Amino acid sequence: MLRIGIDLGGTKIAAGLVDENRVLGPSIQEPTGLPRPAGELAEAIYHLAYRLLKEQGLTFQDVESVGIGIPGTVNKETDCIEYANNFGFENVPFLKMLKELFPCPVYGENDAKAAAWGEYLAGAGRGSRSMTAVTLGTGVGGGIILNGKILEGHNGAAGELGHMVIHQNGRPCTCGRRGCLEAYASATALVSRAKEAMEHCETSMLWNLCGRNLSEVNGRIIFEASKKGDPTACEVLDSFTEDLSDGIANIINILQPEVLCIGGGLSGAGEALLAPVREKPAPKIYSRASEKNTRIVLAELGNGAGIIGAACLNEQMSKN
Repeated sequence: MLRIGIDLGGTKIAAGLVDENRVLGPSIQEPTGLPRPAGELAEAIYHLAYRLLKEQGLTFQDVESVGIGIPGTVNKETDCIEYANNFGFENVPFLKMLKELFPCPVYGENDAKAAAWGEYLAGAGRGSRSMTAVTLGTGVGGGIILNGKILEGHNGAAGELGHMVIHQNGRPCTCGRRGCLEAYASATALVSRAKEAMEHCETSMLWNLCGRNLSEVNGRIIFEASKKGDPTACEVLDSFTEDLSDGIANIINILQPEVLCIGGGLSGAGEALLAPVREKPAPKIYSRASEKNTRIVLAELGNGAGIIGAACLNEQMSKN
């Protein structure tokens, strides 16, 4: 039977149909429309799923289950979202609201973990026993799959890889600490580094690529300028990938996953990101002399990972 996967984001809600082979079919989306009350948001999600089915000539009788990835800490025992800062949720019974609306089983998970689950089942981690996903976007997200199961931690909050400290007393992080990986290796951090460097080099190619407007600087033009040999962009990316490699080496040294998958917006840079991210952690990894070492790869499913992973949460729950 079909399953519905829903990826709830700060700017949009995406819903898609996933078949028994974990292949993403038709999908639709609409703006999240924050801020809005939790009950109203739950109803919007239900109506989006209903519209998705109606457009395909289907009903909920054709659906095995609904899964949803939510940016926040999901308590599956209470069906509450314990904390989701962008949504203003704190101990909100959001999953309970959804379960009361849908006429089929509903499963919820943190969105980064759901995307990691999707990559593990149907993307870069397919066929492996363990995989860690690192997502480089506005922040640095993470999802850990060990022995075919999502690592939840005793409170459901495991996997915040972006908040390991790589520089003692370093740059401030949005979490309140200093020196977190997220403050150095997110897309946001990369852009901040580039802007700082541009202020000290008026001749950088980056100025032309952004139309001399700092607000137009983004990851794509930084990688473009580096490819063309701009010294400022090259220096920024070198320090960025060095810091990222520290985080990756830490993750590998602690977890030793079979696969480490790099996703998020910056993964679109392809080999320009992947090559240094493979090379730089190598001498920092304790098991470097082993015949078995972690494969570092790019995510394969793009924006579909969250939908596929959410839709397949019923498989995760059956393992518990």
